Amino acid sequence: MRLPTFEFIRRFLMHVLPDRFHRIRHYGFLAGSGRKENVAKIRALLGDIKPEQTNLLLDEAPPPLTLREPCPDCGGQMRIIETFRRGQKPQTRAPPRKQAA
Repeated sequence: MRLPTFEFIRRFLMHVLPDRFHRIRHYGFLAGSGRKENVAKIRALLGDIKPEQTNLLLDEAPPPLTLREPCPDCGGQMRIIETFRRGQKPQTRAPPRKQAA
């Protein structure tokens, strides 16, 4: 996109703050170094279960679910062997691929 010089400068200066102003990127309960304490306090107030308890609940998982998609290699039925949440490390490791060997 081509702009006349005046229009480019006008648009650029819309992003410049006046003197004595400070740009705030993060604010609220996720701001600063107290983020972990704030999130822990919020979880406690909401009555959320602790991460140690979630691991115990995941160990008692129901039998594996099945997927609708067939295996791309053999065409057999694939099963879900583990589910995990964001940030949680998987307990099992995927088998090596044929291309990697």
